[in-house]
Amino acid sequence: MPTRPPREPFNALVLAALAVAVTGVLIAAGGGRGRGTSTEGDASWQGLAGAQRPRVAVGQRVIVVLKTPAVADRVGDAGGLATSEDERRWERTALSSQKLLIARLRLEGLLVQPEFSYTRTINGFSAAFDARGIALLERAADVAGVYPVRAAYPASLSSRLVAGSEFGERPNISLSDKDGRGVTIALLDTGVDRAHPFLRGRVASGIDIVGGDAGALAAPQPDEPAELERHGTEMAGLLVGSGGPGALAGVAPGATVLPIRVAGWQRDASARWAVYGRTDQILAGLERAVDPNGDGDAHDAARVALIGVAEPFAAFTDGPLALAAAGATRLDTLVVTPSGNDGPAGPGYGSVSGPGGAPAALTVGALDVRARFGQVRVVLRAGLRVELDGTRPLAGAVAPARAIDAGIGAPRAQSTAPVGYHGAVPLLDFFDRRGVSLVAGRAALLPAGPDPNGSVENAARAGAVAAVFYGVDLPAGGIALDESAPIPAVSVPVDVAETLLSRIHNGIATSVSLGATRTASNSGADRVARFSSTGLAFDGRVKPELVAPGVALETAEAGANPDGSARYGTVNGTSASAALVAASAALLAQARPYLDAEGLKSLLVGSARPLPDDRVTAQGVGLIDVGGATATEVGASPTTLAFGRAAGRKWRGEQEFLLRNLSFRPLTLGLDVRVANEGAASVRLDVRPQRLTLAAGRAIRVHVRARVSSGLEGDAPTEGVVLVTPVAGREIRVPWTILFGERGLPGLASVRLSTRAFAPSDAAPALLSFVAGSVRRSGGLPDVLPLTRLDLELWSPTGGRIGLLARLRDVLPGRYSFGVTGRDPTGAVLPRGEYQLRLVAFGTDDGPPTIRTVTFTIK
Repeated sequence: MPTRPPREPFNALVLAALAVAVTGVLIAAGGGRGRGTSTEGDASWQGLAGAQRPRVAVGQRVIVVLKTPAVADRVGDAGGLATSEDERRWERTALSSQKLLIARLRLEGLLVQPEFSYTRTINGFSAAFDARGIALLERAADVAGVYPVRAAYPASLSSRLVAGSEFGERPNISLSDKDGRGVTIALLDTGVDRAHPFLRGRVASGIDIVGGDAGALAAPQPDEPAELERHGTEMAGLLVGSGGPGALAGVAPGATVLPIRVAGWQRDASARWAVYGRTDQILAGLERAVDPNGDGDAHDAARVALIGVAEPFAAFTDGPLALAAAGATRLDTLVVTPSGNDGPAGPGYGSVSGPGGAPAALTVGALDVRARFGQVRVVLRAGLRVELDGTRPLAGAVAPARAIDAGIGAPRAQSTAPVGYHGAVPLLDFFDRRGVSLVAGRAALLPAGPDPNGSVENAARAGAVAAVFYGVDLPAGGIALDESAPIPAVSVPVDVAETLLSRIHNGIATSVSLGATRTASNSGADRVARFSSTGLAFDGRVKPELVAPGVALETAEAGANPDGSARYGTVNGTSASAALVAASAALLAQARPYLDAEGLKSLLVGSARPLPDDRVTAQGVGLIDVGGATATEVGASPTTLAFGRAAGRKWRGEQEFLLRNLSFRPLTLGLDVRVANEGAASVRLDVRPQRLTLAAGRAIRVHVRARVSSGLEGDAPTEGVVLVTPVAGREIRVPWTILFGERGLPGLASVRLSTRAFAPSDAAPALLSFVAGSVRRSGGLPDVLPLTRLDLELWSPTGGRIGLLARLRDVLPGRYSFGVTGRDPTGAVLPRGEYQLRLVAFGTDDGPPTIRTVTFTIK
C-alpha cells in the first residue's frame, strides 16, 4: 500500500515579495484491517518496504540549472569522442559560467554560497536563496531553471534474521562464467560496512557526500553508536557479496562497488537523527559516479550507478535528477533506480518515485518470487473466553522453534486503549515506572504503526517471547527479527486487540497460543509485489521498465552480533530489485564490453520476460533475463514510449524510437504492434517500417502512429508492446500505454488570502494559501496529478502585469502558503492602492493553464 509522504514544515522564505512553504501533502494511503483468517494477498506492506519517512526540513535550498552546457552535453555533441583535456576544459567552462552568475548576483547585493557545484552531468549548483535571490535568478538570461530540493529515502527495509531461514530468498540471477569482474558499480546510498566478511575485498574506498568521511563507511547514529546505517551494506551484499552462509552470494561477486554516501544520519524537521538524503546530495553523488577521482575527466566513470534512495511520488521527467541521469548516460554510466514502494496507482500517472521518472534511467519494480510462506494457528484468550482462533501468516522471517503459550503484555501507553505512534514503540514504554518489564516472558500486543520493525526489536529487547500486532494485516516475512533475540510475530484484527487491551486494563488474564509453523502456498508468487510503485511517469512514459525479485532477499547487515559473528538479513523493496538489475548490468558489461550505457539498458529492458498476470504499467516489459540480454542483438532507445492521453475519437498520436543493431552481423527485422490489454476504447496502431535489414552497428528511426477507432467507455488505459523480431534471433519488446479521458485543468483550489487589506511588512506578511495539483481516485487507486510549473504574478488594478513574484517547478500535490509582504518583484515597497495576485498553474499535459486571482489593498 502507498505510504503517506512526509508533511513538509512551513518554510518562511521571504523572497523579495513573498514567502513560500508547503504546509501539507495530499497524497494519502490507507491500511487494511479485518477479522478471520488472513491471506498473504490481503496484507499491507505499509512501513515494511522502504524506510520510515521522517519529516525533513530542506530550508531555503534550491538547485539552479544553467544554460551553458555541462561536460556531458559537450561529449554528446562531439558524438561521444572527447579527450581528457577536452573534458577538463569543458568542466572549467561550466564552472566559470557559475562563478560569473554568482558574481553578477553579488553586484546586486546578494551573497551566494553554493553547497554543491555540478559541472559533469548538468551545469548548476545548489544553494540557499532568499526571495529576492529567487526573483533575480528567474530573470537571469543564463539560468535554465530553479528547482526545489526534496528529501529521498532508502527504498528497501531490512529484516535481520538467523542465517538459513527457510523463508528467505536468494538473489538467484547469474550468467555462466561471468561474475562482473572489471566492472565498477557506483552505489549511491548510505555508507557501507567494508569490514563485513561478505563484502571484503569487493568494496573500494568511497566518497562521502553527506559527512565527508574518507571511506564512506556505514555511520553510527550520533546519539546511539551501536545503531549503524544499514541500507548501503545490504545493497552492496546483493551486488557483490560472496562466501556467505550456505554459499550465499551476490549477483556480481567479481565486480567492484564504489560507495558514494548520499544518504545517512541527518537531522530531521524535529531535530532528531534520521536516515535520508536530499536531491542535491544525490546530484553530487552522480557527479562523482562519472568522475570518481574528481579531476574533471570522466573517462574513469563507473559503468553502472545504482541509486538506492527514492524521492516519493516525484516521477518528473525534466527536473535536475532526470537531466543528470541523461548526462550520466552520455558519459557512459547506466543509472539504475528503484520505482518506489508506494504501491499501485493509476490508471493515469502512477506512484513512481524520483528519479525513476527520468527517461534515461533504468527504473525497476519489485517481484515477489516466494513460492511459500509460514503460517501458524493463533488462539487469543481473555479469561475463559476465546477472542480469536484462526490461522495467521508469520510476519517474521524466522519461525518459532516450538509452540508458544504465554500471557499477553502491552506497552505503557497501550494499557487502556490503542494509541498511535509516530515511529516504533519506544523501548522505555515496555517498562513500568519501577523499571520492570511489562512484556518479559509474554507476547507483546503492539500497534503496527509506521515502523513495526523497530517495535518488534524493542519488544524483544524487553524480553518478549512473541509480538502480536494489530491495525493492519502484516504480510508474511516482512517484520524484522534481530539475530540476538528472534521472536515470532503475527498480526490480528484491531477489534480483537481492543478487547484484549480492555481486559488487561481490568486485570483479567489474557494469553496467546502460537502453534507449530505450517507452510502455505503464496498466491502472490511471480506477481509484482503489492508495495511496488507503478507507472506512468509524468510524461505518460511506461515506468518501471522491468521488474526483479524484491521480497525477503538475503544479504549482509552492517555490524556484528554480540559474539562477533557477521550479521545477515533480508530486505524488501524496489531498491533491492534495482540492486539485482544493476549487478546484472555488470554481468552484461563484462560479457559484452563494447556496449555503451544506452546499449546495456536497451538489451536488459527489451529482453525481459513478460509476466502474464500483471499490467504493463506495473511490470514494464517484464522480469529481468540477463541470459536473454546477452544473446539479444537489437536494442531500442528510448526503451518505453509515451503516447499520453486520448481525449476522444479524433485523437491521433505518434512516437518514435531508435532501433540499433548491437551485433556484428546484418539483421533482418520484422516489426509488429501487440495490444496486451484493451482499455476504454479501441486503438489502431501502425508501425513503420514493418520490415527492414539493418547492417551491423547501424541504427534507424521507427515511427509508431496510434489513433482511437471507437467511442470512449470509461478511463481504463490500453497498453501493449511494439515487437521487434530478428530472423534467427531473440525478439525485443518496447512497451506503451495510452490513457483516455478529457485533459482536466491543472489543479488549483482553495485559494485564500488571510487579509485583503494590509500595510507592507516583511515581519508579518499576509498569508496566501492554496492547494496546488490534485489526487484523483479511480478504481480505488490514487491518480497523482502534479504541476510542471506554478507562477505567482502581481497585477495592477487596471489589468497591467507588474511582474513575476515567484515560480515553482515540479510541484507535487499539496497545500502551499505564500507570505505576501507588500513588495513588488524588484523588492520595492508597493504604493498604496489595489492590486491583484494571479496564480497560474501549468499541468503535465499540454493544455491551457488554470488561473486564480485574489485582489488586495495596500494601506
